[in-house]
Amino acid sequence: MDFPLFYRVKQNLECPVINDVEGAVRAALSSLRLSERIRPGARVAITAGSRGIANIPLILKTVVQVIREAGGEPFLVPAMGSHGGATAEGQLAILASLGITEESVGAPIHSSMEVVEIGRTEKGVPVYFDKNAWSADAVFVVNRVKPHTGFRAANESGLVKMIAVGLGKEKGCTAMHKHGLAETIPAAARVALKAAPIIGALGIVENSREETAEIRAARPEEIFEVDAELLSRAKEYLPRLPFDDLDLLIVDEMGKNISGTGMDVNVIGRMYKLGEPEPERPRIKRIAVLDLTEASHGNALGMGLADITTKRFLSKVDLTATYANVIAAGVLERGRMPVSAENDREAIRIALASLPGTPAEEARVVRIKNTLELEELEVSEALRPEVEANSRLQILAGPEPLPFDDAGNLIGRSIR
Repeated sequence: MDFPLFYRVKQNLECPVINDVEGAVRAALSSLRLSERIRPGARVAITAGSRGIANIPLILKTVVQVIREAGGEPFLVPAMGSHGGATAEGQLAILASLGITEESVGAPIHSSMEVVEIGRTEKGVPVYFDKNAWSADAVFVVNRVKPHTGFRAANESGLVKMIAVGLGKEKGCTAMHKHGLAETIPAAARVALKAAPIIGALGIVENSREETAEIRAARPEEIFEVDAELLSRAKEYLPRLPFDDLDLLIVDEMGKNISGTGMDVNVIGRMYKLGEPEPERPRIKRIAVLDLTEASHGNALGMGLADITTKRFLSKVDLTATYANVIAAGVLERGRMPVSAENDREAIRIALASLPGTPAEEARVVRIKNTLELEELEVSEALRPEVEANSRLQILAGPEPLPFDDAGNLIGRSIR
């Protein structure tokens, strides 16, 4: 089979960026007057999530410093639901893979899966809270705000979710998913805000290059409002594919550090979740995922969104970690195993061969590194007319064949 030739293309994305991250964090926190909220010597728990957030070790280090300057004794708690195989050790390992250690942030990290039931929503859903955070004198929430991969609402993946799901650990994650995220997350967060000693929050928004674009602080009574406002900003920066219809999307890697679903459903146009409608765009016939990031620690939730993968990918899958997350999240479809091929070349060949009536050399194909990094793409010749008609796209090189090594795997080049 003859593969199509490809052009390397740059997509010009809107990218405001904060250069002085520490200064921005300090400026945001100054509005909270933490010295008035923290009594001398108070133990303050700070949340640390499982996502790969730009500058997160520095952001958390700065929060630690400001809280200590305000008279508190800060420590971190992993706030990531069931991630890390739903074990205390696994969650510590995830933080370490993100550069978050006691040494890098300047504070202890207390990891435990133990929770306390702190109340119930109006519909009777139990609300759980990390036991270490609950025993603290105060809790400070830190998280990136972005669109969720499973539902649409005023508050999606951000500060509110961190309170309800992240701090709820595995039990909280399971309860939220069982009763419906869009409705239960805000209800549970309201219970937690009334019951727990949450003194404030820091929301982070990234641009389409995964750089820190905005940082805002919120008092407890402002968390819902600020979270919603930052979500609107995050949606404006959301990187997207510049094409509505594709025959094949080649994704070099997926992983939990890239998206909660391994691949951002907003980018690939696949939800695969009971009760949730599929996105209208983009419309992609086949998706080939070639590798799993090391930072995923074997958690391959989201592999069910792909049609085909490689034996290299499967060799990295930890089914225990994957199923713990899939079951807790109630998204069994996303844990299904795709068809696997010997190598990248064979995976692409199978994907192209499965397209009825479309000669491989005429297929509309895009190759990306992952669903976060979409500034540079490789696009097949069939897409050249659309590239030339789009003022935000620029051809950098090509046409040229996909580069494979002797083992039949793609050679990484300048794809971002």
